[in-house]
Amino acid sequence: MTSHSAVPTSSPDSIPSLVSPILVASTFATPAATPLRLGVMASGSGSNFEAIAQAIADGQLHAKIPVLICNNRNAKALERAERWGIPSVLLDHRTFASREDLDRQIAETLKQHGVEWVIMAGWMRRVTQVLIDAFPDQMLNIHPSLLPSFPGIRAVEQALQSGVKISGCTVHYVHLEVDSGPIVMQAAVPILAEDTPATLQARIQVQEHRIFPPAIALAAAQKAGVDPTTFFSPLANHKVS
Repeated sequence: MTSHSAVPTSSPDSIPSLVSPILVASTFATPAATPLRLGVMASGSGSNFEAIAQAIADGQLHAKIPVLICNNRNAKALERAERWGIPSVLLDHRTFASREDLDRQIAETLKQHGVEWVIMAGWMRRVTQVLIDAFPDQMLNIHPSLLPSFPGIRAVEQALQSGVKISGCTVHYVHLEVDSGPIVMQAAVPILAEDTPATLQARIQVQEHRIFPPAIALAAAQKAGVDPTTFFSPLANHKVS
């Protein structure tokens, strides 16, 4: 549990959150010789994409992003990629005959950029087995609820309507069924009596930015059979924007 008592109560970051699992610094882990190669997919603002890029720049996450794929030409994520100097590719789903055709092109583009891990950071399209098979057990998504509760769209609204007192966010592996893959990391966020969808979403998003980078490192470390701090330094300074 972390406290942020110095932050004004009006801030989305002013309510403590519980994250699990927590990565701790290891005196035995040696940084990986080569960084993880992440292909990020985003449809909207790209704030999680930028949080990952910032974690890399701050020396927290030992990775690089060779490409951002976006399906919306008006998405702010494209502006963020340009600002970070990260190549972006627009693949408008409206121009493809089927979801499978889109995913086939996505997979080809990711492989052309040497991507190892596919990171769905606000990708608002259902993926097919075509893409999943191209990157088996190497696709991660973030969802604004404590899965398995409230999968699918409007998860924040679902939580508020249900009357639960705690929500949060989940990083999980991507399976064909929406938001059903094994959980990698979660952050719990209290629901306040005065919360609206906007205020709760803002606090959940703060935690999304916090857990996505270490969750990527944890998943990669588990697959490689190494300590998570091979790819992540909990002691590095990380500024969430």
